[in-house]
Amino acid sequence: MAALRGISHNLYTHISHPNPQLLFFFRGFSSKLFVKDISFSTTEETLAEAFSKFGEVTEAKIIRDKVRNRSKGYGYVSFAKEDEAKRALTDMNGKFLDGRAIFVDPARPSRHFDSAMQAARGPPEPAGDS
Repeated sequence: MAALRGISHNLYTHISHPNPQLLFFFRGFSSKLFVKDISFSTTEETLAEAFSKFGEVTEAKIIRDKVRNRSKGYGYVSFAKEDEAKRALTDMNGKFLDGRAIFVDPARPSRHFDSAMQAARGPPEPAGDS
C-alpha cells in the first residue's frame, strides 16, 4: 500500500509541476506517424509528397531490408506540427498510394536498450571445482 501511495504521489507531482521533458510523455501524441502496407515501388519522395498536402513534412523514411535493399512495406512520416499529423492520420488512413491501400497510425516512441549490458544467452556456466 505504501508503494502505491508513493507512485501516486510521484505521478501527481509530475502532472501538477510538469517538467518540459516529461510533458512529451504525458501528452500522448507526437507529430510522427507510422505508415504500413506501402507499395514496394513507393519512394521516400512520393511518400513525402502524398503527405505534404496536410502540412510541412520534416522527414519521410521508408524502412528497407539491409540485404536486398528493398522496402519492407512500412515507414514513418514526421510533421512540423502535431495538428498537421492528426489531420494526415485521419485523412490518409485507408487511402490508396501507388496502387495499395496504406494504413496510418501514431508512431510509438522508440525503445533504446543499453548496449553495454549483455543479453542472457542461456544458463550460466557452472563454476569449476578445484
